Amino acid sequence: MSENTKALRVRIKSVTSTMQLTNAMGLVASSKIRRANNSMLLGREYLQALEKTVATLTGDRECLKSPYMQERETQRTRIIVIAGDRGLAGGYNANVFRLAAQYTDAQMIPIGKRACDKYGKTYNSSEHFSFEEAAALADELCTDFADGEFDRLGIISTRYISVMSQEAYIRWILPFGRNTENSASGMIFEPDCLTVLNNVAREYVAGMITVCARESFASEVAARRMAMDSASKNAQQMINDLQLEYNRARQSAITQEITEIVAGSGN
Repeated sequence: MSENTKALRVRIKSVTSTMQLTNAMGLVASSKIRRANNSMLLGREYLQALEKTVATLTGDRECLKSPYMQERETQRTRIIVIAGDRGLAGGYNANVFRLAAQYTDAQMIPIGKRACDKYGKTYNSSEHFSFEEAAALADELCTDFADGEFDRLGIISTRYISVMSQEAYIRWILPFGRNTENSASGMIFEPDCLTVLNNVAREYVAGMITVCARESFASEVAARRMAMDSASKNAQQMINDLQLEYNRARQSAITQEITEIVAGSGN
């Protein structure tokens, strides 16, 4: 019986150590949520302004000549995959990779350490991914698209819904679709709509990549916080169950010892 109580003490100590780790990781994630959310919201505002500009430009017939509005018969695809830098975030990374697995013929461009581990190293941090890096990547992608190196560009990232809910999704960026609702009529663009769209395209792609990276990071820390909270609760429940089992085993051992002493004294 003493061996049983010793094994239970070891297990309780091990689970307690794990719970301390999950509590610490949960606190770290909580401390990052506010900053990540502020960055995400600012990025969304910036992207909304870009989308409004692009929507206005793509409503002009002259812009149909832009290489960024050319829909081709072939479907050579490039997809930017944004995943986390670390694990222990529930199904966050798994959901991203499950969606990416549906596009078996696409060329994947990873952002985030986990994505780089899966698809080959390019960029290794979704948390610190800068606009300068996004601009350099966007310049390369827009040049290749205009030259006909591929036919459509998408981003697989995670949409932030709330602290408790995030979902992986794909957003197609290039080619631009024609906007039939908004028109550039009544507006004057210098030197002309086509030139402005061709120049805005690179900034739009860069902005889209940056915003998706920021939203994905906000989703990652939220998912990690929820995962660590759940792990800590499960660990505490396990400790309670083990402690109850330990107390019963100890009580049983004490009762047996008393019985043996009484029996011995009677002899």
